[in-house]
Amino acid sequence: QVQLVESGGGLAQAGGSLRLSCAASGRTFSGYAMGWFRQAPGTEREFVAGISRTGGTVYYTDDMKGRFTISRDNAKNVMYLQMNSLKPEDTAVYCCSAAMSRTISRRPGEYDYWGQGTQVTVSS
Repeated sequence: QVQLVESGGGLAQAGGSLRLSCAASGRTFSGYAMGWFRQAPGTEREFVAGISRTGGTVYYTDDMKGRFTISRDNAKNVMYLQMNSLKPEDTAVYCCSAAMSRTISRRPGEYDYWGQGTQVTVSS
């Protein structure tokens, strides 16, 4: 079992920045590929970014490339999502997730553990 707790969400203006954190407890954090997903009201859960077990490989949805940066600190059992140049359409609940798979997946169904999520609201 892995417990995941997100923090760092809040209100930002368009063009601003936020940094989300995902703190993990339980089994060895470095044994999991990790991902960030988001979901806005009335929409499906959307892949944002993923990172491999060591942090050596990262993936982003095209719209996030150049604006968001995913990283992890296995010594501290924490994953981050630095979000810059925020847009109103980035408004959503952001959730972190952990997968026992060796590879990063963009599919929510391939993740084994989820946090409760943190709300990000971007005003225009």
